[in-house]
Amino acid sequence: MATPVRVTGAWTQLLSDWLDQRQLVAPDLRLRLDSRRPDEPVPMLLWQQMLAEAVQLVPQEAAPALQIGACAQPRHAGLLGYLSLASATLAEALQAYQRYEQLFYGEQLVSVTLEDSLLVMRWPGTASTGPLADTVAIAALWSMLQRLLPQARLQQVCFAFAANAAQQQAAAVHFGCAVAFAQRCTAVMLPAALLALPLAHTDLAMRALLEQQAKALLLALPAADALDRALQQALVRRLPEGEVNLVQLAADLHLSVRSVQRRLQRRGLSWRQLLERTRQQLAQTYLADSGLQLGEIALLLGYSEQSAFNRAWRRWSGTTPLQWRRLHGKAPALGIE
Repeated sequence: MATPVRVTGAWTQLLSDWLDQRQLVAPDLRLRLDSRRPDEPVPMLLWQQMLAEAVQLVPQEAAPALQIGACAQPRHAGLLGYLSLASATLAEALQAYQRYEQLFYGEQLVSVTLEDSLLVMRWPGTASTGPLADTVAIAALWSMLQRLLPQARLQQVCFAFAANAAQQQAAAVHFGCAVAFAQRCTAVMLPAALLALPLAHTDLAMRALLEQQAKALLLALPAADALDRALQQALVRRLPEGEVNLVQLAADLHLSVRSVQRRLQRRGLSWRQLLERTRQQLAQTYLADSGLQLGEIALLLGYSEQSAFNRAWRRWSGTTPLQWRRLHGKAPALGIE
């Protein structure tokens, strides 16, 4: 299995945040980090080099990569951050990660299995990105899990690389579980009972993204009541899966299709009109986030191809998504429309 070929530009901002947190100057490293657009793929080799340079700034620390990963927030994960917001349970969030990991690393690497009472996520040893990048990735995953589910706990973590006694102790303290090194794979194991628990979404960074999403939904359906909001949230969850229909949404809400149709009719809306308005308002919110690539936005909105999203946005705004981003100061300097 291939080694990951890249990370996203938004992901490398983890390092900038860590430098800020530690009040480290590192002007040359900061210049290289700041030169990367959030939606720009960063070669894995460059990411590894920047991590190596960063940890040299704190030679007295046993495992600084753990603290870099602990800085992870939804905005660093781009598409995966938004998908976690649309997930009602930990199981849904992990399924989204497995489904779209390739958009993050450029390769589909993880396998997810249930073994006895454990959920096990594995990345083959041949796909290791090295001690620093692997440590940052798993520490970031743990940080995100804790944000989604504060009561989460790990059973065991495995790394494919070897570590000294100080690094082993630091990892055991950080993850709060047994940590094995020099294994055949990288793995995270957690109790399967956690999978069905509802996600809290109480973390401040999570709440900020949710509020942006909520504002978009309010514009799509003003004066919405509780059932209207439930319908919209079900739509947001379903859109990344691809073609969404009224039968699916009605089933999600335990209502008949006719009941949902009558509700929309009282608002003077058809199902298609609600879908169109919701997509349009969400699209504007997503375009304002420079960490999302246009292809990822298309996926979040349920379009099978970016070209379909481009056509829809031109119909709504009279311009292309990239032109809109440039006009509103959120676009990268270069890109393909």
